[in-house]
Amino acid sequence: MAISSITETTQFLTFVLADEVFAVDIGRVKEVLEYTQLTKVPRTPKFMCGVINLRGSVVPVMDMRLKFNMSQLDRTVNTCIIIIEVTVGENKTVLGAMADSVKEVMSLDPDQIDPPPKIGAKLRTDFIRGMGKQGDHFIIILDTDKVFSAEELEQAMDLRSGAIPEAAA
Repeated sequence: MAISSITETTQFLTFVLADEVFAVDIGRVKEVLEYTQLTKVPRTPKFMCGVINLRGSVVPVMDMRLKFNMSQLDRTVNTCIIIIEVTVGENKTVLGAMADSVKEVMSLDPDQIDPPPKIGAKLRTDFIRGMGKQGDHFIIILDTDKVFSAEELEQAMDLRSGAIPEAAA
């Protein structure tokens, strides 16, 4: 059963966190970087692991493992930062999503994507756009605009502009 928001074959960048495969619409991905040293910013949520300098711009980097309540892992040669464009209200911003590794760019037809699972009223699944199927495996397709709350994205936008987080002021 396909989902209504995906009506044509779509390309996704897949990446790995722990043993799970996640995907984001390739149209939102700006680039993939090797892991680089981050500058830590005090008094930000634990999953906001710092900022990087990307061609003169400050880009906040989020540890996706910590965001999804997974255990933190030591960085490896495969650890990467996926630069993604997200929309906050009417504003677009760029942030980095740290992943264990990038897997591949893949195309999925609408009939290969099921709606997100209904887990119950107390658990948030609104950030899951759908569940891609590849053989016997599922791929969790993320809605990049909903993975982070509006407040978290505003904090990321403040970091990009050089503002001090409110909690630090």
